[in-house]
Amino acid sequence: MVAPLDFREMLRGAALRVTRPRLAVLSAVHAHPHADTDTIIAAVRRNLPKVSHQAVYDSLHALTAAGLVRRIQPSGSVARYESRTGDNHHHLVCRSCGAIADVDCAVGEAPCLTASDDRGFAIDEAEVIYWGLCPDCSTTRSS
Repeated sequence: MVAPLDFREMLRGAALRVTRPRLAVLSAVHAHPHADTDTIIAAVRRNLPKVSHQAVYDSLHALTAAGLVRRIQPSGSVARYESRTGDNHHHLVCRSCGAIADVDCAVGEAPCLTASDDRGFAIDEAEVIYWGLCPDCSTTRSS
């Protein structure tokens, strides 16, 4: 995990003011990959008990806009946040329990960035979600 001092530098590097809510939200997202807002609020309130929902939402919005946090929302799921940004990774989602895991894009040429018709767009990212059953749910179903 990134040390709190690094969180301050990350905020400054993104031209964001360093505030206690932003530091706490950034820390919570790093500590809880793919967390929803309720999980992030609960984690932030362990350190800042009086922080408002709005302060957490505002911090998530600012951190996402600055590229320090990534918002994902698999079909049928609430928005979730992760600290892994700036690469073209994808996600595995369990149809049964909802667990989410990161998976790297194809090594070498990234076929997911080659659309059959780009319609003039300069594509720099693709959002691919793989659906299936996680190992725990697969084991439970086959038992």
